[in-house]
Amino acid sequence: MSYRSGHPSAVPQPHAHNQARPAAQRPVRPARPAQRPAADGNSYTIAHAGKQVRIGPVLFWIVVGTIVLLGGWTGVTATYFTFRDDVLTRLIARQAEMQYAYEDRIAELRAKVDRTTSRQLLDQEQFDKKLEQIMRRQSLLESRAGALGALPDVAVTGSIKPARTPSFDSEPAGRPKPSPINDTVIFVAPPDREARLQSRTPPAALERPPTQYAKAQGIETVLTRLQNSLDQVEKQQIAALGAVEESYESRARRMRDVLGNLGLNSRSLEAAAPRGAVGGPFVPVRAPSANASSFDRQLYRISVSRAQVDRLTRVLTLVPYRKPVVGDVELSSGFGVRTDPFLGRPAMHTGLDFRGSTGDPVRATAAGKVVSAGWAGGYGQMVEVDHGNGLSTRYGHLSKIIAKVGQQVGIGQVVGEIGSTGRSTGPHLHYETRIDGDPVDPQKFLRAGVRLAGAG
Repeated sequence: MSYRSGHPSAVPQPHAHNQARPAAQRPVRPARPAQRPAADGNSYTIAHAGKQVRIGPVLFWIVVGTIVLLGGWTGVTATYFTFRDDVLTRLIARQAEMQYAYEDRIAELRAKVDRTTSRQLLDQEQFDKKLEQIMRRQSLLESRAGALGALPDVAVTGSIKPARTPSFDSEPAGRPKPSPINDTVIFVAPPDREARLQSRTPPAALERPPTQYAKAQGIETVLTRLQNSLDQVEKQQIAALGAVEESYESRARRMRDVLGNLGLNSRSLEAAAPRGAVGGPFVPVRAPSANASSFDRQLYRISVSRAQVDRLTRVLTLVPYRKPVVGDVELSSGFGVRTDPFLGRPAMHTGLDFRGSTGDPVRATAAGKVVSAGWAGGYGQMVEVDHGNGLSTRYGHLSKIIAKVGQQVGIGQVVGEIGSTGRSTGPHLHYETRIDGDPVDPQKFLRAGVRLAGAG
């Protein structure tokens, strides 16, 4: 028990066990005079078993504070151990919830990345397929252009005209070409693939997904433009091929009509016509299969028509449908009945008279062999050329004979010069056309020549 010193009632009390003793057993102690503690208003005294301990206020409050802290720590510790399982359970549940949330988020991001990667691969595969188709189509058009180039009188159409570098911010001025397309994308054909996409864009730009890159760089637009360009090229090739086929068919048709109208046997003329080829092994022409493209079938028809035109052209080299003189020459007398210039009576004129000047060249109207070259009565100086199959031409009243008997002459070759020899009243050329020795109107052949000129 403590008490403050100097208090009059602060007297130490005996312990209970001492009080419980019987009075007879208590030892008799000598009485001591009562001593009062020194007066100290700030100190505390603790008495126990007759002993007193005096402590200061600082130490007292330290002890009290320590006891309070120990009591609080004891309470907190007891509370912790009491509710520890619940707290741990909540913490574990919260950690598990957070872990599941992170795992779900990671799985979602992974699925998104997988979808993006799959879309990128699909886009790249589609681009590769489109580009491969374009390259194959371009190769096909180039081969068709080579086939068209082998045809005479046809403009080769098989390549895209170069255009200025297109900008994706504005419309291009012309069609792009396959390679290169522009300054950012180049289409090449490496050894391992027929076509692959290469880019001049910096590596930083290539790190973006292909879909964004495709949208930014306009690859899809370039492929579309290239497809349109190839479509235009193919249309031009088809149009050119159709025009060539129509031209050959028209020429062959006109040639056959001319031969028919002239009453000539085309088979006999073909047998006598000069052959362009010299020789070689015989390789039959194979018609295109049923699976062949329309271009190949049309090209085969053109080849057949071209061969027919070539054969008919060789036949027509033996037909005298050209003029024997060049330039605009006046026709002074036609074929048929006329008034004889010497006798003034009706007479048969067996040819055409072309007025000219002495010394003007006279040319063969068809290929053939000179069978006569000299004086021939009323013809004067005359040259006769046999063209085969009963066809022959005569050139009379010449002032000079150039061709010789037995000479092979070609179309347009000079055989003599205009004159006024024989039964003539002035310088002119008397021109005759004969079939099996009978004179026929040369105008019929000349009109056929005009028609054939339209077929050329």
